[in-house]
Amino acid sequence: MEIIRFAELRSEPWRNGGGVTRELASHPKAASAQDGAWDWRVSIADVSKAGDFSAFPGMERVLTVIDGELLLLTVDGAEHPLEKYRPFRFSGEAAAHGDLPTGDIRDLNVITRTASFKGFTSIIELSKKRPHPVFEGQLAVLLQGQATVSAGSLSVSGETAEAAGAAAAETDADADAGEAAPSPTEPEALNRYDAVVGSDTGTPEILGRGFLAVVSIDRVTA
Repeated sequence: MEIIRFAELRSEPWRNGGGVTRELASHPKAASAQDGAWDWRVSIADVSKAGDFSAFPGMERVLTVIDGELLLLTVDGAEHPLEKYRPFRFSGEAAAHGDLPTGDIRDLNVITRTASFKGFTSIIELSKKRPHPVFEGQLAVLLQGQATVSAGSLSVSGETAEAAGAAAAETDADADAGEAAPSPTEPEALNRYDAVVGSDTGTPEILGRGFLAVVSIDRVTA
């Protein structure tokens, strides 16, 4: 189970001086969060000054305000008031300008290369009773509240059900023979803006109160 701790991320100032970016994940990994040598990137930005957005030709963006009240985004001349927790999709090569009518904001950015990947952001409310699984190809970011994450049970497909059943039988036999079963992973506390990397093996499960951003990166097939 992999957790990306927000407090440990390096901040990179924007070229125009209007904010800073902290990269959560990218593929392939680039030397700089701003060099565009990746096919997709997930990052969190602090925006402290109105200004133009960097262009990313051949890319698509999904931007979500996660702290602060409002970002007034102008894309190719059209104004879009972006309120908190409302993802907005637009072309990375569009002429984009951001104004801050209510003060500084923090946003979650998902940028994908159009011909290769498609990015999605969903905002969900957590529950203390029903764990939220994070699957392969997803990244779950704690936006607000208190939560813990633990490695869940192995996901079983139809093709592996028989093998899983056999493995379970062996485990029962070992238990009958007095061998101790592996102890479950202890839950780990998440801090604000920590990110959990999804997996289909021992799928991470998040419990708590608050809001979570679930980012999905899907490969585009011809």
